[in-house]
Amino acid sequence: MIVLAIDQGTSGTKAIVVDGDGAVLAMAEEPVRPVYLDGGGVEQEPHELLNSVLAAGQRAVDSAGVLPDHVALANQGETVLAWNPSTGQPLSQAIVWQDRRSETVCLDRGEHAALIAARTGLVLDPYFSAPKMAWLRDNVTREGIVTTTDSWIVHHLTGELVTDVSTASRSLLMNIDTVAWDPELLSIFGLGDEVLPGLVACDETVGNTTAFGRPASVTGLIVDQQAALFAEACLSMGDAKCTYGTGAFLLANTGEQPVRSTNGLTASVAWTVRGRTDRCLDGQVYTAASALRWLADLGVLSDASSLDSECGDDSGGVLFVPGLAGLAAPWWQPAACGALVGMGLASSRGHIVRAVVEGIAAQVADLADVVARDLGRPLTHLRVDGGLTRSTVLMQAQADLLQIPIEVYPSPHATALGAAALARIAADPTLSPIDAVSRWTPLAVIEPRWSPDRAAEFLGRWRAAVDAARSLA
Repeated sequence: MIVLAIDQGTSGTKAIVVDGDGAVLAMAEEPVRPVYLDGGGVEQEPHELLNSVLAAGQRAVDSAGVLPDHVALANQGETVLAWNPSTGQPLSQAIVWQDRRSETVCLDRGEHAALIAARTGLVLDPYFSAPKMAWLRDNVTREGIVTTTDSWIVHHLTGELVTDVSTASRSLLMNIDTVAWDPELLSIFGLGDEVLPGLVACDETVGNTTAFGRPASVTGLIVDQQAALFAEACLSMGDAKCTYGTGAFLLANTGEQPVRSTNGLTASVAWTVRGRTDRCLDGQVYTAASALRWLADLGVLSDASSLDSECGDDSGGVLFVPGLAGLAAPWWQPAACGALVGMGLASSRGHIVRAVVEGIAAQVADLADVVARDLGRPLTHLRVDGGLTRSTVLMQAQADLLQIPIEVYPSPHATALGAAALARIAADPTLSPIDAVSRWTPLAVIEPRWSPDRAAEFLGRWRAAVDAARSLA
């Protein structure tokens, strides 16, 4: 059994080829760069997304020297576009999950916020798909259909119109209890007449593609963060991971029962596998690697690969609030700004770089505290993945502020490996989820070095900086 698993993300598309045991045979990556616009707009060119999928997939297959039996796809979640279902041609740019231009859509529907939260487990916020879909209909085009990008890519691969339940659960249009599109929610967003993708399980085969050689089944469809949660064997209630990519995303498995956060987190479907639907809680840091790219664009940092060497031994009292694209959980303040506070004439580039690192880690630590309150028990460890886990400075800061061990996933391809595991489960009825993902040991386990008092004192000062940034919104 050969699986080609594709992770179509915000900043790039990765493709890996794995064998029946889950061993990686080859990998390829194609960059994708969002365009950041005035007014909070963030867009991607749809053909660039599709071409990156086809190019990365073909390069991985060529490198492996074997043709895939199955193709799996993880997607970037809440990014949407309008397109013609007859021709497959895009009718708009892809509106990225970071895009904030649909704030007015949310404000106009504020009276429905409680109902939306009760039905979906989510917060009425431009981060999610439905406000962006409504914004496209109001401002760009009434033609064609409007979906998340995964449906468009899968349509080009198979001709089908589907999305998986984990992606749909990020839309504000799916009932998290019934795992079905909700007509009342569709009506609230003015989308009641839309043609919607069919909802499929994450281990469901949805069609076939010849895009990478011989006919291969397309299966293992899942949203990116849930794919990483699956890959890292967070299969039991309370298991948690954080992915450090363009943003940082902390998810905790909550089991089969639908949950609602009472502390500002969101709840989603984690996956439907073997007929069982698990849910999860999650919190988001909108700018992680993108904050470092911002530093590089300003000339403060050479590039992300230089992070540890250019980071100061301390921040010199400088604090950073990662609100460059607004603040998500638990504040949900899209107009909030980023902030560097505590600077003086003695502040250096190294101090600022260190402050940004610690600011990202502090926001993740804050999210972990909120997760613990919703679960009713503290996290005992955190599994981590993503490109920024290569930074020993960031990972040590994370352990110091969380005061728990950090377990680093041994592969930089957690999202793709999660999708690949789902495809293997779909192809092999005897393969259990735990057997598909459990054979890994941490690349490193980072223990806290700070005392609990030092961590608490830092987080207290950092939260005061967050309050100051929020007051400027």
